[in-house]
Amino acid sequence: MRWTLKPKPDAVKQKELAAALSIDETLAGLLVQRDIDTFAKAKSFFRPSLKDLHDPFLMTDMQAAVERIKKAVLNEEHIMVYGDYDVDGTTSVALMSTFLLSFYEQVTTYIPDRYDEGYGVSYKGIDYAADNDVTLIIALDCGVKAIEKVSYATEKGIDFIICDHHRPGPKLPDAIAVLDPKRHDCNYPYDELCGCGVGFKLCQALVQSYGWDFEILIPYLDLVATAIGADIVPITGENRILAHYGLHVINESPRVGFKAIIDQINKTKLTITDVVFIIAPRINAAGRMKHGLHAVRLLTETDLTLAQEIAAEIETYNANRRETDKIITDEAREQIIANNEQEKFTTVVFAEHWHKGVIGIVASRLIETYYRPTLVFTKSGDKLAASARSVNGYDVYEALEQCSEFIEQFGGHMYAAGLTLAPENYEKFKARFEEVVCATITKKQLSPELSIDMMLPLEAITPKFYRILQQMAPHGPLNMRPVFMTEKIVDTGYGKCVGTDDAHLKISVSGNPKARKGIDAIGFNLGSKVDIVKDKERFDIAYTLDLNEWQGVKSIQLMLRDLKEA
Repeated sequence: MRWTLKPKPDAVKQKELAAALSIDETLAGLLVQRDIDTFAKAKSFFRPSLKDLHDPFLMTDMQAAVERIKKAVLNEEHIMVYGDYDVDGTTSVALMSTFLLSFYEQVTTYIPDRYDEGYGVSYKGIDYAADNDVTLIIALDCGVKAIEKVSYATEKGIDFIICDHHRPGPKLPDAIAVLDPKRHDCNYPYDELCGCGVGFKLCQALVQSYGWDFEILIPYLDLVATAIGADIVPITGENRILAHYGLHVINESPRVGFKAIIDQINKTKLTITDVVFIIAPRINAAGRMKHGLHAVRLLTETDLTLAQEIAAEIETYNANRRETDKIITDEAREQIIANNEQEKFTTVVFAEHWHKGVIGIVASRLIETYYRPTLVFTKSGDKLAASARSVNGYDVYEALEQCSEFIEQFGGHMYAAGLTLAPENYEKFKARFEEVVCATITKKQLSPELSIDMMLPLEAITPKFYRILQQMAPHGPLNMRPVFMTEKIVDTGYGKCVGTDDAHLKISVSGNPKARKGIDAIGFNLGSKVDIVKDKERFDIAYTLDLNEWQGVKSIQLMLRDLKEA
């Protein structure tokens, strides 16, 4: 890993903030690095308030969306809530459908089949709506590029409201409303909402319009927090407020579906990291291995026994998903080696039989090995479909735009995208993608970076320091868990490899070579570096802080990210 130390924060601001908050200057520096440089900003950061959520009517087309829904309710129209099959999409559908059903009966849900219909709004979904007398579709986490499909729906007498957060194309669909803070003509103050977040803002606007109490929306925040974590959107601004209160709902009064999952994993207090790595993969597994409607059923179920049955099914899907993605990842690595493509600037692999539901995960796994923009293709009907993933700082969406002559359809973000193309264009696309990335990526972007917030002496790590540090959570993009670096330390003599195949490294560190006791540290998958810590040799560590509990005793522990010779 390439270690990079962030620039030092403004010393004057750091000192002033430390005094204003009565906290350690290191902690104040972490805040200044995150542009939290006044008492007022710190107060809203450490004490997020639902009162600081923006007025939803600041979003372009929100008024039109609210009026159309109210008209549908008044005229007793059939409303379909339509969403993508991933976590953001299924939580969005669960949120919008249960909210609408709380005051209106004529609501149905629809999740496209990943294999039969593909990503986003589908003609099959519109036909289903028409066959069931639906006159209004609310599309969530998709639709901002569905120009032809929205026109097709209009011909069938169906109106569309789109709640999306993906980048729009040059033209918007001719829908009743297109709610997307990334629209060029949208002046909404925060443009990093996830799809479920945009859906929540529509619910908030309806609550305001009907004159209801905002409190009725709080039980839905567990869904929003899950989508925020799973979709890897920045945990700043509104997302931080929504995630903070959503985690509180998950931990204090989780919906039945979440309770069924939490009961299986036997964990008491969940963090946003637990949501990302425990809850989200299980919700995703339904759409990956079977159908996203299973996830919606779980998230909307009110009977615990039934929820536990669905959760058990989904647990099976998740186990199958893990096995499948391991097999495909191994096959993809073999393909790269067989084609002698280890030294390229991109990874592009394809096999007809690969499971479409896990190719995004496989792309992420391949980046762990080769660290370069990656696409994994499989056969999807008479087309090829791919999931794209990128490396830190490189915009794969823009790279795909430069390959658009060979692509039939694509969409996504800077770091993740999906696309389809004709089989005869695969090799041409592969060559063009390599050419584009080669011309636009920097050497630095091709080696994994470990971004370090600050240098920290070991003696600064106190219970009070850790307690305040914990209040910086929930963590995520633009508010990552702080990474510290300490130089020239030694192991107190207890360093050893632990775990299966000695994969992990357990040490106790101190700045004093004669110390018999130090601070415990664990480095997962760092067992191969055990020789660095032997014989009282000095070394440098990069780490985060965590609380370890053993036999009822809690102690601060260093979670090693990397270590190297001093």
